[in-house]
Amino acid sequence: MWLSFRLYLLMALMFGVLYGIIIAIAFAIGVQNFLAYGGIAAVMLIIQYVLGPKMVEISMGVRYVTEAQEPELHLMVEGLARTAGLRKPRIGISSLQIPNAFAFGRWGGDGRVCITEPLVRLLNKAELRAVLGHEMSHLKHRDVAVITMLSLVPMILWYIAFNFMWIGGDDRKGGQSAIIGLVAFILYFITNLLVLYGSRIREYYADMGSVRLGNAPHDMATALYKLAYGSARLSKETLHQCEGYKAFFANDPSRARKEISDLRQLDADLSGTIDRKELEAAHAGRVKLSAADKMMEMFSTHPNMVKRIKYLSEMGSIHKQSRT
Repeated sequence: MWLSFRLYLLMALMFGVLYGIIIAIAFAIGVQNFLAYGGIAAVMLIIQYVLGPKMVEISMGVRYVTEAQEPELHLMVEGLARTAGLRKPRIGISSLQIPNAFAFGRWGGDGRVCITEPLVRLLNKAELRAVLGHEMSHLKHRDVAVITMLSLVPMILWYIAFNFMWIGGDDRKGGQSAIIGLVAFILYFITNLLVLYGSRIREYYADMGSVRLGNAPHDMATALYKLAYGSARLSKETLHQCEGYKAFFANDPSRARKEISDLRQLDADLSGTIDRKELEAAHAGRVKLSAADKMMEMFSTHPNMVKRIKYLSEMGSIHKQSRT
């Protein structure tokens, strides 16, 4: 409930900011000009919404697989969909050589869940099911639509800032427009940070969703640990392939090397996994982040990994309820 409250509060704040700048512009120059900028942003958003799935498919080299080609994968996703009360999504495999998974689609019936080729070699069945549960939860919570709505606010603010900062005319009108443009640019920067914050909330929510679908918290924690480990071994050139799409992934591959160093603190026996006892120890401990870690997290689409494992360690009761 606390996660939902924060997400709804964030949406209210974002659109409140947008409403405020609309009122300011209406008083300064009239509604007609603003409607033109808002119309352009809305058209671009619609194009992004319509063409987005195809762009993701092409960029990530997705090929959809049938039940005959990948029976085990289909069985896992079908079971998770049934538990989540969702229509079974299309299942794809990406040619990217980064171990990860992602979900996308325009609406509930258009859902797609994909894994990359190295992921199956990296995770065992329980860990793979946990990651698939995480992605199914993104579909269940309609996260693509939520982030699209949130992204509309900085998009409109960018158009306002870009146009108003360069309006000429007499000194009074030019100065007034410059102030509106500057304020819009500052709000654009702030709302972008708020969109990233919303994205991090989504990841916590999807982790909890995976546990609600019957996956053990330690399996999800181990899967995240292994995803970071698998990405940390890759070259920078390989990681750059997904730079524009890492928000779709279950973790942020570009932060993997730093995350591995942090997560080794939780892996007491250095087995490369986080078992129940180690997760219980994480639950008893406290998360201490440096100022640099906090700053890095502010500009990231995903939560700090140690905080994320700590959150998973608190879900034992949810897992027990999902099994009964």
